Amino acid sequence: MEQPPPGPIVQAIDVHKRFGQTEVLKGIDLLVQPKETVVIIGPSGSGKTTFLRCINHLEKIDRGAIYVGGQLIGYRKQGDQMVEDSERNIAAQRARIGMVFQRFNLFPHMTALDNVIEAPVHVKKESKEASTRKALDLLAKVGLSDKANNYPAQLSGGQQQRVAIARALAMDPMLMLFDEATSALDPELVGEVLKVMEQLAVEGMSMVVVTHEMGFAREVADRVIFMDNGQVVESGHPTRVFDTPQHERTKAFLSKIL
Repeated sequence: MEQPPPGPIVQAIDVHKRFGQTEVLKGIDLLVQPKETVVIIGPSGSGKTTFLRCINHLEKIDRGAIYVGGQLIGYRKQGDQMVEDSERNIAAQRARIGMVFQRFNLFPHMTALDNVIEAPVHVKKESKEASTRKALDLLAKVGLSDKANNYPAQLSGGQQQRVAIARALAMDPMLMLFDEATSALDPELVGEVLKVMEQLAVEGMSMVVVTHEMGFAREVADRVIFMDNGQVVESGHPTRVFDTPQHERTKAFLSKIL
């Protein structure tokens, strides 16, 4: 795990994002401290996934700024203006941010082991030998020591998602982003992925998690953010947000799902 510099691991300031005429993010402010697990909840269409994708510049923001580890993400200041950074610099920034998607996105023609070593060898230029040792350790960490030589088609959805987590960790990220990492899984496979995520939180990985799994949010998060209509409506310790929500929109949302 890369050691983050002092200060917030994520700092989002007045982040706005439009798709055409639709304003999807309406001034998001968020601080995530090192080793903190922040879970974002909210109804579909509230902007949760878009915001997560803005953190590593998979979506370009229209206004505001996002810093990860003290670095401005996706842009550089040129006088009073913000101009988009070079692809090379953006790629270097993304290499420090692990992301696990709803879909596993594994290379189907590669074994689990080869999927995990691909980026360290080709992006970080690590030796294949060192990358393989680390990959085997990571596959053991996610409970897949015996699946290193299996191809994605030979793995369950939960196993594929755990390979995807190992692949993200292989880059030694300072921050992990999870975008509804369990929502494509059969219900009986959800727990095995959440268990790995919970272990990462216990070990002090800085994480921002978008999820519909309220049990995970309540038990594992240091802080829960409730988003609706492109805004942060409520933020606080899970016990407070779930047991004594302050805002009517939070109360209405939780009453439907709990």
